[in-house]
Amino acid sequence: MSTIIDVSHVSKTFGGVVANKNISLTVEKGAITGLIGPNGSGKTTLFNSIVGYHPIDAGSIKYEGREISAMLVPEIARLGLLRTFQQTRIYGAMNCVENMLISMPHRKMRFLDAFRRNSRQDRERAEHLLEFVGLYEKRLLRSGSLSFGQQKLLEFAMALMNEPTVLLLDEPTAGINPTLINGLIDRLIKANTEFGITLLIIEHNMRVIMNMAETIYCLAHGELLAAGTAEEIQNNQSVIDAYLGAH
Repeated sequence: MSTIIDVSHVSKTFGGVVANKNISLTVEKGAITGLIGPNGSGKTTLFNSIVGYHPIDAGSIKYEGREISAMLVPEIARLGLLRTFQQTRIYGAMNCVENMLISMPHRKMRFLDAFRRNSRQDRERAEHLLEFVGLYEKRLLRSGSLSFGQQKLLEFAMALMNEPTVLLLDEPTAGINPTLINGLIDRLIKANTEFGITLLIIEHNMRVIMNMAETIYCLAHGELLAAGTAEEIQNNQSVIDAYLGAH
């Protein structure tokens, strides 16, 4: 495998509060990588820095060898690096197919123009991906009527609509009915194995991340505490003391 994301000595502060301090990690192309840590450990801040929401104070972030730390969010997205959020960002008044179409970068224009210009191919791809995440039967329902777990599946499908190379997922199983979690895990793994999408996942559900990720990084107090395989992380006393031992 080759490195697709290289975070080197990254630091970020907010009004004197240190969110990330000298963090270095790598994500290998085609892999599933986990990012864990207690609340407030700096995981989401690091995600936001990688995709351009927060300019970093120090360090380097490279994507396929290219420095991206000074780039804007749309520029980074066009490179194929996207993220999802803890709280879903969907268009609740639109149906699922409409959400899929409007999520595409070249569709982010006036609403009517977007739907005049969408092609049959776009609609077929949207419906195929809705079927992939298990929402085909609900494709014409207003997305605001979906359960929170179903909205997360829709947001995942919307991200796939943009054909990402790397997808950063911020707590994908949080708030989801346990009956939906296994289905989501299966679809994440298929997106990785069948679509070739590299995944970097923040996750508090230890069962999920330990079973999925090949490499796991643990943050605590804004710093990198440990890195290794699931077995190594589970047996790391510093991780147990800082995070796992609290659950």
